[in-house]
Formats: sequence, C-alpha cells, structure tokens
Amino acid sequence: MFTMAVLQSAARINAVTENLERIAMFAQRAAGGGAGLLVTPELFTTGYAPGLVKHSDGEAIRAELGRIARQQGIALVGSSVEAASSGLYICASLFDDQGVERTRYRKAHLFGPDEKAAFTPGNALPELVPYRGLALALGLCYDIEFPEYARSAAVRGADVLCIPTAVPTTGDVGGATPGLTYNAERISTMMVPVRALENGVYIAYANHSAPGFTGLSCIVSPYGTFLDAAGGGDDLLIAEIDEAEVRRARKINTYLDCVRTDLYSPQRSPAALSQLP
Repeated sequence: MFTMAVLQSAARINAVTENLERIAMFAQRAAGGGAGLLVTPELFTTGYAPGLVKHSDGEAIRAELGRIARQQGIALVGSSVEAASSGLYICASLFDDQGVERTRYRKAHLFGPDEKAAFTPGNALPELVPYRGLALALGLCYDIEFPEYARSAAVRGADVLCIPTAVPTTGDVGGATPGLTYNAERISTMMVPVRALENGVYIAYANHSAPGFTGLSCIVSPYGTFLDAAGGGDDLLIAEIDEAEVRRARKINTYLDCVRTDLYSPQRSPAALSQLP
C-alpha cells in the first residue's frame, strides 16, 4: 500500500516564491497525513499563463521543488518551464523524497493558441519510474484527453499516471440545446475515470482551483471510481494506492489483453480524415 496526495489550489502569476511556499505548506500537510507522493497542478510554480511565464527560470524552480521534497520527506510532482536549444517546453518532474529529480517529461499535446505560441511540443513518451513498488508515469493536462497517451503508458507497464493540469472553465458551449453542449468539467468527471478504467491504472489529476479553472481534481482507481475528488476550492486529496488492485482490475476488465492492434492502422492525418466518406 502507498498513500498519494493531490494538491488543488490557486497560484498567482509570476509569484514564484509565494507559489513555492504554498507547495511547501501542502507538502508538509500531505506528509503529515501519511502521503508518500504529492502531485501539484500544471505550471503552479509560476501560475498558468503561457505567454507571461515562458521565460521563467525553470532550473531554479526545479531546484526549489527538489529542496521542498527533501525537506518534507515526500516525493513531489511539480511543473515548470524547461529551456533547451530545441525550444521552450512545459514539463513535469518527479522528485523522490531525497529531492532527486527522477524523471522529467515534456508536454506532448499543447492546448490552444497560447500554449502553441509560447512552447514547443515534446516528442518523447514518458519514462516509467519505479517508486515504492509502483511504476509511475508523468503526463500533463491535455495529454490525458488522448487515449493513445494513457494506453501507451499502460502497455509499457505503468501503474499510476500523475497528471498536473490546468483546465480553464468553459461553461456550457456548443449546441443550442442543453443536451448538445460541451463543458470542460467533463474532463475530470468523465474522461479521467474512463482513462483509468480502460487501462487499469490509477490516475492522480491535479488542477488549479476556481475561479477561472474547473477545479475537480481527483484520484481515480483502476476500476474508474473516485477515491477522492475536489470541488472548486483549495483542497488536498489523499488516497491509498495498491499495486495488487491494478492486477486485479486488469483481470476483470481485460482491455489490454484483448485489444486488436492488428485491425488499426497508424493514426491518420487531418488531411486524410477529411477525405473519408
């Protein structure tokens, strides 16, 4: 058994010291509650504003996240900007309880014009990191909305997906009638549980709090059930994670064993899809 925590809170834009202090406070609370890992929201250290934070000092921020993990004796998933010769990336890092950065993942699916104008998409699958008997994989926000991301991690052996996210509120948009509208709240309430169920994985999904963001952070079991879930405000979610339940869930729902990969062609481009009847 392993206890995991998820932070939901509000960050101020470019108030890095204040935001890091908030993470440290919640890390202390999580560790005091018996949690061995805390997952924090996407770009929480800088506040989520792609165009305004893209040149933040990600290296210094990651050093501070490692210090918090070491000081509080808890593993920590935090998000920052990575500057490389190939571009600027939104990244997520896993620090162990000694403050060592065990892996860093670059967001593959950038959301909306602001992210696409400020950042470069990553082109690598997340590494699987063994930690406390579990195989952990990182993702960021929009990544989890693509079934290919979660499935690729699951078939490689992931037990837990740690997803820092920043989902803005949309209200009901789209169709003219209530039954034909979209609301971003469904990512947390519908899509994340389905990703967990169809892949037999735990998902720790950490969002910013309202207003402006949907909140609704959650920890979901490999059966697609909520182990803990937030509303709109600040919250610290805590749930027990059991590797045996991953194996048990996959015996009940045998999607990974039964999927017919021989039937599916490589992903078609939007241009090819437009030619379909």
